[in-house]
Amino acid sequence: MQIVIIGSGNVAYHMAKAFSLKKIPVLQIFGRNGEELKKISEELDIPYSNEYLENADLYIICVSDNSVESVSQLITKKDCLVAHTSGFLPKEILKGAYRKSSFYPLQTFSKSKELDYKKIPFFIETENVGDKQLLFEIASKISENVMESSHEKRKYIHLTAVFACNFVNHLFARAKEISDSQNIPFNYFLPLIDETVQKIYEIEPKAAQTGPAVRNDVRVLELHEQLLKDESLEIYKTMNHSIQKMYEL
Repeated sequence: MQIVIIGSGNVAYHMAKAFSLKKIPVLQIFGRNGEELKKISEELDIPYSNEYLENADLYIICVSDNSVESVSQLITKKDCLVAHTSGFLPKEILKGAYRKSSFYPLQTFSKSKELDYKKIPFFIETENVGDKQLLFEIASKISENVMESSHEKRKYIHLTAVFACNFVNHLFARAKEISDSQNIPFNYFLPLIDETVQKIYEIEPKAAQTGPAVRNDVRVLELHEQLLKDESLEIYKTMNHSIQKMYEL
């Protein structure tokens, strides 16, 4: 099985690293950013190119959603399998005469952050049973959690991930802006953040909710609003409204 990973960003790096750690041979990592490809190549000992795409049996496209369609057209081989790693796009976004699939790892990726790949869920969608078995076999070497998922279900998986990860991280960034504005070290809040996350391993998120909104503490809510302005104030109001609506307060 000749495998090529296309991309030079966070997902491409971690896919290449996960394959490397599990001794799954990667023929080439291909992309536009020669400098980033060179770094990945030197770390993982995988050949790279930003000019010539090798002939392979499986191409895994790890690029931004906006680029998947155009990048997929670079693959002209017909007797091969092509998978994208997007959480939201259908496999039909891939434009070629090859077999189409999706190979979605449910995780947030940064090159500077180590990951335990065996804990990352992978969601597989293919056009036929043989390709499903192939991708399941590859993913199962990396992860303990490999599942089949239709595009319709995967859209909701991705949407849930945006709420649970991207939005939460944005709130961390906004919280740090507030603490920085008052010269309060943000690391003071890390134990609180850790406990908040750990709590939902044992308690349903809805049951774990605390704070002035769920207590309907109007005075504190109003005092907080006086300390905020612009986007932070709008976020504060929106979040509290959502909490109170959920608990019918």
